[in-house]
Amino acid sequence: MELLVEPLRFPSDCNIILGQSHFIKTLEDLYEAAVNSVPGIKFGIAFNEASGPCLVRKDGTDNELIEIAVENLTRLGAGHSFLIVLRDAFPINLLPSVKACREVVNIFCATANPVEVILAQTEQGKGILGVIDGSSPVGTELDTDISHRKKFLRDIGYKR
Repeated sequence: MELLVEPLRFPSDCNIILGQSHFIKTLEDLYEAAVNSVPGIKFGIAFNEASGPCLVRKDGTDNELIEIAVENLTRLGAGHSFLIVLRDAFPINLLPSVKACREVVNIFCATANPVEVILAQTEQGKGILGVIDGSSPVGTELDTDISHRKKFLRDIGYKR
């Protein structure tokens, strides 16, 4: 077995959801989850099929984001994984519907941070072991940091 680290590449104005699922119907169900969660959402989904023709399946509402999802999953090469790339939407708006999708087995991350995917490769193929999501903490928040956090949440509409 070989361990690999592969960074995800997506624009700084995007968020992503990386997960694992188990069935070709994942693509249709995740598409419906997205459009039913956020009206007018801009997104692309790619799904790596792990049996049959083993294709990278794709869908979405934005061609650029679809291609970004496809390019990343093609590089990862891990079967039964999916990537949703979002623009002008936050994963928090979509995660409940994604988690409720019957085909979804696991969510590795939902973030706008830089992401490194830890992969294992064997003779059979590749699998995702986990992710490095963003950077390590450098300290503990102070009262001013708490105020900034709460203001940010109000500014983006998640607190009053």
